[in-house]
This record gives sequence, structure tokens and C-alpha cells, in this order.
Amino acid sequence: MRSSGWIQMESEFFMPGLVDTHIHASQYSYAGTALDMPLLQWLNTYTFPVESQFKDLEFANKVYSQVVRRTLRNGTTTACYHATIHTDASLLLAQITNELGQRALVGKVCMDRNNAVKHYKETCQESQEETCRFIAELLNKKYPRVKPVVTPRFAPSCTGALLGQLGAIAKNNNLHIQSHVSENVEEVKLVKELFPESESYTDVYHKYNLLTDKTVMAHGCYLTDEELTLFRETGASVSHCPNSNISLCSGILNVRKVLKHKVKLGLGTDVAGGYSASMLDAVRRALDSSKVLTIQDPEYDTLTFEEVFRLATLGGSQALSMDDQTGNFEVGKDFDALRVNVAAPGGPIDLIQTDEPKVMIET
Repeated sequence: MRSSGWIQMESEFFMPGLVDTHIHASQYSYAGTALDMPLLQWLNTYTFPVESQFKDLEFANKVYSQVVRRTLRNGTTTACYHATIHTDASLLLAQITNELGQRALVGKVCMDRNNAVKHYKETCQESQEETCRFIAELLNKKYPRVKPVVTPRFAPSCTGALLGQLGAIAKNNNLHIQSHVSENVEEVKLVKELFPESESYTDVYHKYNLLTDKTVMAHGCYLTDEELTLFRETGASVSHCPNSNISLCSGILNVRKVLKHKVKLGLGTDVAGGYSASMLDAVRRALDSSKVLTIQDPEYDTLTFEEVFRLATLGGSQALSMDDQTGNFEVGKDFDALRVNVAAPGGPIDLIQTDEPKVMIET
């Protein structure tokens, strides 16, 4: 492509599109509310009853259209979505992301264990069959930027039989995998009770072939050194969800520890445990969480803005194994970019000095 000249844009710049490595599209319907309980009670009281409503495609269309539009307006050009257990509604989410031009991994949630809200679960066979249908129908659409991701909700909501089937499906179709790991202390204890034969929470996924170089696991607040070593050896990645970690009083991820183990790491909004669908909020909350660790231990090396900005862009694309397509402006990648005007009339920014690029980006 031949250049037609340069245009100098005062107070404007291009930056790579933001990558949300973990967001529950269905939970956008109550984002910003219901943050008064820890994780497991929160799921049973708010999340599962709301997600069960997505069998209604009219309701699903309303929520999914809103969340994709909102995340795009917030600068998220790539998102890794959890939908619900409903196949047709999950296909609808994929259709909407394609129509609105967002790059996305879309997952039909799988869960065959739910004692709290018994009408919101599948049998092992139903989950396996519907996952195969979801994958086949979505791949048949041949959407250029939207792909399926195998999505066991998390180990406590799945039997070993289902986890094994999902691992085989992902392997046979060379697909991405997403789930949750070590988000909350009580959750970690529950996994030990449900899977006593496994050495750790991470080992549960590894045993069932769900830890691969296309796997992204959200949270990881309580991962041990041994578990992080397993992440590195398998090529699996972690999605850091700082807003949710604090909002549900789950924990704080030691990002330095993850990076020390050379584990791929991105950022996630984790709506609706996280109250904001903005990746810029995720950047701010990641910086805040790092400072909390420094308050607890003055020797802790606080994250810099540049490091966290990288997690929201290139780090996220690496975590989703998409860094051959997006994440920065290297030659050969897609021009996945945001044009930002920090002096736009009526905009949310009051910028006094605009001559320093770093100041414009940080603001």
C-alpha cells in the first residue's frame, strides 16, 4: 500500500484496540449492582437466576446487543465472552459481534452440576451435544473475526465426565478454552472436596486436557508456584480481573509473581463481578490492586502504567493466542486500532497540556 501523505492530528493519536480477555456478556444486564456477597453466594443468588432467562431470545438479543455496542464504544475491539448454557442465544451473541465488527471468542457455557439453582444446568450428555452443535453451527457461519471457545463454567459446576468430554472436543477441533481458576478461598476449598484425587485446582483442568496453549483462565488469585509452573509448561494464560477481585472480596492477584513464572497474562473486565465494561477501568483497577500489594509490603514492585497498558493490548492478544493478528502495530498484523481525540468537544477529558504523548495516553 502506497502512502498518500501525512496528516498531523493535534491532540489525537492511534493506539492498539483493547483486548478484554474475560467478560460475561449475559451478566451485563445487572452490571453495577448486586455486589454485596462473596463469589459462591453471589452466583447462586444473582447470576444463575439471571442467566436462566437467556432461553428467551428476545431478552438475549436486547442484552447482547447492548453489551457489544458498549464494549466497542469503550474501545474493546477484541473480547472473550461467556454466554450462557443456551445454544441458540450463544449463537445469537456470535452473530451480533460479527455484525457489529468486534473480534470475539464466544463460549456456550457448560455446567452439569448446580445444586443451588437446579433448573439452570444440563446433563452431561446435553452439554456435550449442545457444545458440539454450537461449535459446528458457528464454524459453519464462517465469520471472519468470531470463533467458538470451549467453556466449562468452572470446575465446581462440572463433573469430571463433562470436563473430560470438553477437553476432547477442544483437542479434536483445535479450539480455544476458557474458564475460571482460584478466584476465591471458599471456591478453592470446594474444588478440593469435589476433586480429591487432583493435586490442585489447576491440576483438575490439566487432568482433563483443558490446559493448553489456547487456554485462558480468569482470576488465579491463589495459584501456587507449582500451579504457575504448570501454566507455563502448557502455555496456558491468566486473565487478571482486578475490578471483580475487589468488588466480590475475592482476593488480589500478584501480577509480578505471574510474570516471574513467564505465564501469559491479559486483563479482563469480568462483568458483572466487575461493575464496569470498560477496559480502561480494568487498567486503573490493576494499578490500584498493585498499589494495595505495595501498601501491604513496601518492598513490592508496583506495576507501572506502561506495564498495565501492555496487559490491556498486546498482553491480552497473547493470552488469547491472537498476537499474530492484533495487540500492536507490527508489520503483517491487522490494523486493529483506536483513534483517540483527547480534546474532543464535550468529551470526558479536560487536558491542559497535550504536547506529551504519554500524558495524552495516561489521561
